[in-house]
Amino acid sequence: MIKLITIFLSLLLVFGWGTPVMAQSQQPSITQEQLKQGDELANQAFAATNAGDFATAEMYWTQIIEQFPTNAGAWSNRGNSRVSQNKLQAALKDYDKAIELAPNVTDPYLNRGAALEGLGKWEDAIADYNHVLELDPNDAMAYNNRGNAKAGLGKWEDAIADYKKSNDIAPNFAFARANYALALYETGQIDQAIRQMRNIVRKYPKFADMRAALTAAYWVKGEQGEAESNWVAAYGLDPRYKDINWVTNIRRWPPSMVAALDKFLKLQ
Repeated sequence: MIKLITIFLSLLLVFGWGTPVMAQSQQPSITQEQLKQGDELANQAFAATNAGDFATAEMYWTQIIEQFPTNAGAWSNRGNSRVSQNKLQAALKDYDKAIELAPNVTDPYLNRGAALEGLGKWEDAIADYNHVLELDPNDAMAYNNRGNAKAGLGKWEDAIADYKKSNDIAPNFAFARANYALALYETGQIDQAIRQMRNIVRKYPKFADMRAALTAAYWVKGEQGEAESNWVAAYGLDPRYKDINWVTNIRRWPPSMVAALDKFLKLQ
């Protein structure tokens, strides 16, 4: 899935890991006033992102890039804002530049991988995630994202292994646990998948994704009361789950889970 992006896309501190790159650049005369202005623009970009105004965020990152063209963090963040607007090809160019400027930083590879997933370039995405894991073998997000890309190829058992590894590294990474549960369902491990979903909801009762998944799973099992109860919670938390196209193409649930939810929605 593309983390929402959502998930799920990392917001990098512009004047964190990007600053050393600038220090090595041909911009030796950057003033404290310029850095202050850059910080203010970054704060405005983050505020716009938090408000869901990704076009405005992109504008602020562009202004930062114009002032600090060797700041890798700014390029990566502009790529994030472009992914959120589905400008995937433009985002790839930004991530390429960020990687050129900071080749040993993991975030641009992670973000580029997510953009490649959005384009259905699963193998290219996996290559980026593999590189992240070469740089940091304990990067839970890389394992989760690689699982997503393997799921895109239909390699569900491999995806399950990656989701499990991600969860082992970061037990509180809820989406890795959720993806693991969904992949179990896809491979026919229905009861185990439902147990995982219930455990996640017990810990995170406002996790719409798993509420919707339980709705679908319970409906297929004929447990209508449980299904409807979870649907009230899921829809109240995130009405996008009523859009089967969004569930299929953006959230990217496995086919069997999509089919189960579709059966429920068609009878509502």
